[in-house]
Amino acid sequence: MSDAPLSRPVQFLKGVGPARAELLARLEIHSVGDLLWHLPRELLDLSSVVPPRALQEKEEQTVRGVVVDLDAKETHRGKSLVAALLDCDGEYVRGVWFNQPWMLKRLRLGDWMLWSGKPRRHQGRWEFAHPRLQWIDEEDRVSHGGLLPQYPLTEGLRMEEMRRMIRHAVDEAADLVPDHLPASYREERGLLPLSAAIRQVHLPAHRAEYDAARKRLLFDDLFEFQLGLALRRRAWKRDAAAPLLPLTAKIDARIRRLFPFRFTAGQDAALRDIAADLASGRAMHRLLQADVGAGKTVIAIYAMLLCVAAGYQTVLMTPTELLAVQHWETIDAVLRHSRVSRALLTGSLTSAQRRRTLEQIAAGEMQLVVGTQALIQSDVRFARLGLAVIDEQHKFGVAQRATFAAGGASPHVLVMTATPIPRSLCLTQFGDLDLTVVSDMPPGRQKIVTSRITGAGARQKMWEFVRRQLQSGRQAYVVCPRIESSDRINDQEPHAPPLATLPEAGVIEAHQRLSRVELQGFRVGLAHGQMDREERARVMQQFRDGDLDVLVSTTVVEVGVDVPNATLMIIREAERFGLSQLHQLRGRVGRGKHQAYCFLVSEATDADAVARLAAMERSSDGFEIAEQDFALRGPGDVLGTRQHGQLPLRVADLVRDAEVLEEARAAALALVESGRLDQPEFVPLKLRVLERFGKLFDLPHSG
Repeated sequence: MSDAPLSRPVQFLKGVGPARAELLARLEIHSVGDLLWHLPRELLDLSSVVPPRALQEKEEQTVRGVVVDLDAKETHRGKSLVAALLDCDGEYVRGVWFNQPWMLKRLRLGDWMLWSGKPRRHQGRWEFAHPRLQWIDEEDRVSHGGLLPQYPLTEGLRMEEMRRMIRHAVDEAADLVPDHLPASYREERGLLPLSAAIRQVHLPAHRAEYDAARKRLLFDDLFEFQLGLALRRRAWKRDAAAPLLPLTAKIDARIRRLFPFRFTAGQDAALRDIAADLASGRAMHRLLQADVGAGKTVIAIYAMLLCVAAGYQTVLMTPTELLAVQHWETIDAVLRHSRVSRALLTGSLTSAQRRRTLEQIAAGEMQLVVGTQALIQSDVRFARLGLAVIDEQHKFGVAQRATFAAGGASPHVLVMTATPIPRSLCLTQFGDLDLTVVSDMPPGRQKIVTSRITGAGARQKMWEFVRRQLQSGRQAYVVCPRIESSDRINDQEPHAPPLATLPEAGVIEAHQRLSRVELQGFRVGLAHGQMDREERARVMQQFRDGDLDVLVSTTVVEVGVDVPNATLMIIREAERFGLSQLHQLRGRVGRGKHQAYCFLVSEATDADAVARLAAMERSSDGFEIAEQDFALRGPGDVLGTRQHGQLPLRVADLVRDAEVLEEARAAALALVESGRLDQPEFVPLKLRVLERFGKLFDLPHSG
């Protein structure tokens, strides 16, 4: 059937016209088909709204009202409690959320809402625990019944106008939407036909119809994306002739002897996964995700030495020269008495040094290479590359991990990160990789004491404590969110207030003031991204060597700086950092035998900021923190990937639709790995996936 009505410009649809078409274009709605896929953000079910006086205990019911009070506090067990009061025409109900501090950000005074759930009487008032929330548009506040889809709008468009235009689009074109899923497969999974789902999501007869329709549309979006990832996994595993790197008991014993400690259970489990991949004959594509301090570098070194033992070359690539040098020093120390030939390849080498190193790599004389993106330049040739380890891969950009596979036989690829990643992001950003998670810590690693510092008195006590720690031989980081202050400090003013009372101090001014006031008499260094690279590296080395007591820096110390004697992390304007970044910075301390402390200096009162800092005080589990960060800020900010573009999903949301994502991934893997996707009935679906994601995932268009 022709899809001409679906591609027809939306302005020619009944009830639209040129003026409304311009407004719809702001919402990326250009055709009638686009309008059909403009899904409701939620469904208001006003048919079941009851006044508080008519509520029944422990029965599913809905109330409607306006938020008139908000409160947040910590319970005696260190958990958070957010509470809100809803005014329902002069009758009041209370909503409570336990251990969900981000709810304080979602709720605002004056919001008109529906709360749905099973209420109970508490202290003379009806109370909903974790109710389902829906926001009401102004024109729907007085509506007395019915099912009302709520759509995203733009300025100049009213909700009722959007509903009317979409009703016309459904009547004209919903039955023409092509369905790429075979009828037999839809029946297996209990999914509606696509045209029926489009109709029911916009014009549901009851809530169950709406939910079933939305499930089909979300499933399609996530299923096609996961099929693209699964096809790329299959292409790599089928087409990449990877070297066999077997592990024997003798090789295992030789490698373990190089380390002066026993591996943790998590490290051993990760090594079993990796060893099985390396011995399989199929190219490994694995993500090693470890919490800060869980020892992922040890796992990488073991895998690289296993590769060398099998007669192949191996490479470790990092996003920054600082991190490359840090890894190089660690590897060089481990291999101090080893015959493994090794080299550091970065942009700092002279032309002659680089030329000589490249010759040795090309001749196969260099067995282990550590470097930055200099490793994937066209003049770097490996004679027999068996394993590429890519650290903190999300800082490169998605396409770069495939670079090593260009040419003949593909090396094994191990991607690793110390940034805990929420599961739903793992299944999308890294969904083509097998996943190994290491969460246990080496024995003796102490929990870092984390405190939010607010007010002049608390800051003064903090600096007194820091000075005592420095006098006892410890070292400290002071991290600032910017290089220069927006309000420059007047260094000439003889009675200027101490740094602790000055807002928004940049790292340069902070270094100047700390050296003269709070930390006078101590050796205070400065590091930031605009310094000469060699000078910054020299300062970092001084700090590592113990020649500096304090390093005042920007986030250049976020990853890879390992100083066991550093036990103090002071983060100024901590509210300016995301949770995962705060957790990374905190992980720079606590790497030795002494108790470590992290101070989050902030005067912020914003609900989002307060929630983030409270989460840092409450938890040291990077994976728990990552999930909270994800809920608060969304996928792009968590991984810092906004510059690489968002995930190309049509209607799904990774936070809201995590359950559907899990189902779609399992279904996609089963369909591809069983070979069913290659059957004739699935040709339209496969073509659809190639159309949407073939270029993004570099998918083969045959086989």
